Amino acid sequence: MPGHFLNTAGLTREEIAQLIDSAFQFKRGDDQSKPLAGRSVALVFFNPSLRTRASMQVGIYELGGNAVVLEPGGTSWTLEHREGAVMDSDKTEHVAEFVRVLGRYCAAIGVRTFASLKNWEEERTDPILNAFAKYSEVPVINLESAMHHPCQAMADMLTIREKLGEGRKKVLLTWAWHPKPLPFAVPNSFALAAAQMGHDLIIAHPRGYELDDELMEAVRKQAAGAGGSVSLTNDVDESFAGAEVVYAKSWGSKKFYGNAEKDIAERAQYRGAWIVDEAKMARTNSAIFMHCLPVRRNVIVTDGVIDSSSSVVIDEAENRLHIQKAIMARLLA
Repeated sequence: MPGHFLNTAGLTREEIAQLIDSAFQFKRGDDQSKPLAGRSVALVFFNPSLRTRASMQVGIYELGGNAVVLEPGGTSWTLEHREGAVMDSDKTEHVAEFVRVLGRYCAAIGVRTFASLKNWEEERTDPILNAFAKYSEVPVINLESAMHHPCQAMADMLTIREKLGEGRKKVLLTWAWHPKPLPFAVPNSFALAAAQMGHDLIIAHPRGYELDDELMEAVRKQAAGAGGSVSLTNDVDESFAGAEVVYAKSWGSKKFYGNAEKDIAERAQYRGAWIVDEAKMARTNSAIFMHCLPVRRNVIVTDGVIDSSSSVVIDEAENRLHIQKAIMARLLA
C-alpha cells in the first residue's frame, strides 16, 4: 500500500483481505507492534467527528505514536485549496504551505472534509482531499471526503466477515428517509468495497436518489471481477427478501444538489416507507443490521431493530479502531 489511502478502488481483493486479517490480529491482541513509535500523525478535521476522531487518536497511541489534531478555522488557520486563488477574502493560509509544513513534522496526515452540498460537479471530484494529496510528501489518509469514506467501508467489510464468516453474502444497501439531504461518501464507499469483496449487492433507493454514474460503473466492474453481482431496485419491501446484511444510510439527490429545500420537499413522501423496521427485517435471512452512526432513531431505523440482537452497530464502530490501525501500520511500517 504505497502512497495515499484515499479510497479502496486501488486495492485488490487480496489486499483488502490482508488488511482485514491484520485488523483481526490487532483486535485479538496478537499484534502488539508499535510501528509509530517516536512518530506523529496529523489529523485535520474540517467537520465534527466522534468515531473517526476518537478511533484515530486511540489507534495512533496504541501504535506508539502521537496524534496532532488540527481544526482549520478553529485550532489552526482557515485554509484555501484552489490553485491560483487570490487570497483577499476570509482564507489565511493555502493548503500548499499547510500540508508541506505538516509533512516536516508528521509521518502521515489524516483529513476529514465533508461535502458542502452546494456544487455536485465540483464536489464529486473531492477538490480539498486531492489538494492535500497533491501537495503532501507523506501519506494522506481519507477520514471522509465528499465522495468517499474508505476507513468506514473497511470497518464494514471487517464486521461482515467477523459476524458471518468469509465468502459471498447477500448484502442490501438501503436508502432511508432523513429530514435533510446527506452526502454520498458512506454509501459510495460501502457499495464499492462490497463489490470488491465479491458480495451480491442490492442497492435500494427511491427514484431520483441514484448514486453517481461513474461510481456505479466502477462498482459493477469490481463486482464482475470479484465474482459478485450488483442489482438496483426502487422497491423497499422486496429488497429485504433473503438479505444477510442490511446496511441503512440516507443520501441526497443529485437532481437537487445545492437546493436542500427542494430535496426536503421531494423526500417527504418517503418518510413512512423507507425506514428499517421489524417487519422488513423479518423478510431477511436473519440479517445483521449495520449503520455507520450517528443514526436518528425511529427515523432511519426503529428502536426495535437497532436494540435487537441482529444489530451490530457498536461492534461496527469498534472495528473502525482496528482496521485503521491496520491501515496505518501498512502505510507507515
